[in-house]
Amino acid sequence: MIVALTGTPGTGKTTVTEELGARGLRVIPLHDFLSEHGLLGDFDADCNSYEVDIEAASDAILPLLDSDETLIVEGHLSHLLPCDLIIVLRCNPRTIKERLQSRGYDDSKILENIEAEALDVILVESLDTGRDVYEIDCSNLSVPELAGAIMRIIDGEGDKYLPGNIDWSEELLRWC
Repeated sequence: MIVALTGTPGTGKTTVTEELGARGLRVIPLHDFLSEHGLLGDFDADCNSYEVDIEAASDAILPLLDSDETLIVEGHLSHLLPCDLIIVLRCNPRTIKERLQSRGYDDSKILENIEAEALDVILVESLDTGRDVYEIDCSNLSVPELAGAIMRIIDGEGDKYLPGNIDWSEELLRWC
């Protein structure tokens, strides 16, 4: 089974996958996977990101679908690839802002990401795939708590995490 672990940058994807790996799950960081397979396109300095051919990336990941083990593909584009289920990490936009500032993101990139989180961009894209989608508000969860929630979803106990319970629109209104 392939699980896409996605979310806006700053929601905790990379941090929690370290814990999931320690719990015995195989984790594939999407950026590393794309790099190893020569699938990172040109670097767009204006966007501070690489162009990615999603179709070519999907073709490269398809052989992993036959695996008997649970694979976590971690990255903010992972929901666009073939997978069995999608887990979207959500986080209060103010927290994302703080995290991205501490990473040295420029103001325009921070604003782009907190707006994307407030507007549910990755959640909507995930729902559009037609796959099973879950969302976790990780704003106030410890890494072990978040890993536990992900494990419950993988184990089929994800009803608590069905989409539609997280709303950051009040945060967006505070900025206007």
